Amino acid sequence: MKICRFDDDRVGVVEGDAVRDVTDAVAAALPLVRWPLPIGDLFIANLATVLPAIEAALPSARSLPLSGVSLKSPVANPPHVIAAPLNYPLHVQEAADPAINHGVHMPAHDGFATPIDKYGLFLKSHTGVIGAGQKVILHWPGRRNDHEVELAVVIGRGGKNISRDDALSHIAGYCIGLDITVRGTEDRSFRKAADTYSVLGPWLVTADEVGDPANLDFGIEVDGEKRQRSNTKHLICDVPDLIERASRVYALNPGDVIMTGTPDGVAEITPGCTMHAWIENIGAMDVRVA
Repeated sequence: MKICRFDDDRVGVVEGDAVRDVTDAVAAALPLVRWPLPIGDLFIANLATVLPAIEAALPSARSLPLSGVSLKSPVANPPHVIAAPLNYPLHVQEAADPAINHGVHMPAHDGFATPIDKYGLFLKSHTGVIGAGQKVILHWPGRRNDHEVELAVVIGRGGKNISRDDALSHIAGYCIGLDITVRGTEDRSFRKAADTYSVLGPWLVTADEVGDPANLDFGIEVDGEKRQRSNTKHLICDVPDLIERASRVYALNPGDVIMTGTPDGVAEITPGCTMHAWIENIGAMDVRVA
């Protein structure tokens, strides 16, 4: 199922070129909560209860043209946005360019098995998350801001010290992620965490529809120019590995997002351009830059 959040926080199911509005069914299925609020995204945490309610509501749900709605991030309240640096071999090679590493974030392994063994994972601010219908607003005029397209994993069932063998069972679904970054000497968690620098969308595709996350073609064009192309089979640390690593440090919660890393081809974006990103079995989205 392709589940979107649109306009004034309506919930819809995407079917072809239409959105079926199931907001009322979702509201009735979600539990009432009181302060202190539970950690995590309430919708994602209760997905097993919400999905049957959505199915029941679909036959009579109001249909809207997909082109006429504004898509927000399908995850409204991610507790963590966890990201993986240098997780495709060809991106490791291109990161040797001083224009990318600025002499600080060098791609050499220095005896570590992988770049992630050396650098670890990093966090992006959850306040920086936007959807496909919103604009990326560049925060460092005069500096190089790049697009980075990647598979985003949405955690459905939380846990600590999750094993690799059990990792995929903790996933609610997947979406496209754009990890926008300004190049410079600052820590990744600063340069990549600005407001609007984490784009998730265009919708959440439940895990059963995506299939194997280890074999998905994906890419991005900017104003019609091909920039990045790859397949998730080239990940250095794959999805189960990333979940295992992250959960050793952070107790994962429903709605946590893991951005799995970007391939080679990262390049500059400027105000006025449009990014067209796509991932096999998930969909495509156009995101404007302001």
